[in-house]
Parts: sequence; C-alpha cells; structure tokens
Amino acid sequence: MSEDKPLVYMILGATGSGRRAVLLDLIDDGLAPDAVHVILVNDGESSDPADEQFPALGSWHWTGSTIEADITTDVTHVFLISDGRVDPVDQLEALKPWVVQQDAELARIITVVNCQLGESHSAVLAWYDACVHFSDVILLNKREGVANKWISDFQARYRNQWLPCLMEFVKAGRVKSASVVLDPIARRLSHYFDEEQDWVISGAVNEDEAEGDEEIEVKMEEDPYFERHGEGDGRRMKEIPDIRKYLDAAE
Repeated sequence: MSEDKPLVYMILGATGSGRRAVLLDLIDDGLAPDAVHVILVNDGESSDPADEQFPALGSWHWTGSTIEADITTDVTHVFLISDGRVDPVDQLEALKPWVVQQDAELARIITVVNCQLGESHSAVLAWYDACVHFSDVILLNKREGVANKWISDFQARYRNQWLPCLMEFVKAGRVKSASVVLDPIARRLSHYFDEEQDWVISGAVNEDEAEGDEEIEVKMEEDPYFERHGEGDGRRMKEIPDIRKYLDAAE
C-alpha cells in the first residue's frame, strides 16, 4: 500500500442493514487520530439515524455503469456505502476503474449482513454469496431474534469453503476489533482487484497438442461473477436475486 494514496473501503450490504452505525464504530475505534476520512453514501440510500453522529456526509452517484464521485487530495481514508437496492456486482465492477481514476488504492471490501433478512428469505443467500466472493470482511449484524442455527449455518456456508475473508459479529453496533477490520490486507477470494492478475491460455499449449493452425488465445482471467452470455444476450452467467424484491416484502 502506498502511503501517499487514499485508502478506499467499499461497504456492501442490503439497505437497512445498519451499515452506517457499524461504520461509525469502525471510524471511531479503527482510525488513527491524524487520519482524514470522508464518507460517501450512495444518493439512492435513505437517511439513517446514525447520520446525525457524523460530522459530514458526502454522496456518490451510480449511473448504472459507473461511479460518479471525487475525493480531495488531503483525504487519507474514503468509505463508500453502496446502493443497497442495486446489484452489488455491477457496482464492484465499476469500483476498480474509479479507484484508479481517483489515484487511490482499494483497502478493503466489507459486507454487513442483515441476518434477519437472510433468515426470512432464503433466496437472499445467493445475493450474499456474491458479496462474500468479493469481500475481505463479513460482519454479521441484525441478529436479534434470529435462530442460532441459522447463524451457525450461515457461518458454515463459507467456512466450509475455506474462504480467506474474516467473519465477525456486530453487537450493539460495535465490532470486536475495528483496527483488524480496517487493516488494508486483502483477504478476498476474487482476484479482480489484484494489481497482477492471472492470464488464461486457451487452445493448444504445446506443439504436441497443436492440430493444424489452431490459434492460442491468451487473455486476462475473468471473475466468474463478471462473465456474460454470448453476443446479443448480455446477461451475466452467474445471476443473483434482485434484492429489492425482498426489501420491499420486509417493509
């Protein structure tokens, strides 16, 4: 990590997951006194009771394909709160070029899980699967009234896959160690944000395997969540549920 570039944190989660209250704790307990931070909330998100405790909140705009926001040169830490009603995969795909454009560095992607929502709608798990795939840290929030078995099963869902991300509980809006959560060491499964990505070779790989004039194609490895169907379709190969359907049902 460069000491001269601002660190960017993307906070994923469905609308109503309590992300801003959790972020307040992370900033209070996890940042050094001389850190200069800015919080950018997607302009599609509604207000939150925790907003009153932040000295100032900025915003960012989602065009449907790009992130629109600018950060000043004096900032050391940038926290983007995603649009919790829009496909997180689309926003994450746009995050990388935005970070480069801002001459910043991605520190971590953090997902705040609304356990109550997940227990009520099992289909939401596929949505969280996508978030977890890209995340360095998973924070289990809104656990009040949720069966212990559901929480245990949710943890096992990812631990059984030996995923590198951290998984922590949120209790009364606080995490056990904010500095550990904000530590800018990558622990995500996805390699999309890596500075050096793997290359994939298709076709013949040596003379013995080559037949005729078969061409060898070398291309950068594509994240499975970004792969799309053939021309004329455009849909992603790995589709995730529309979270709005379940958020509206919970209201």
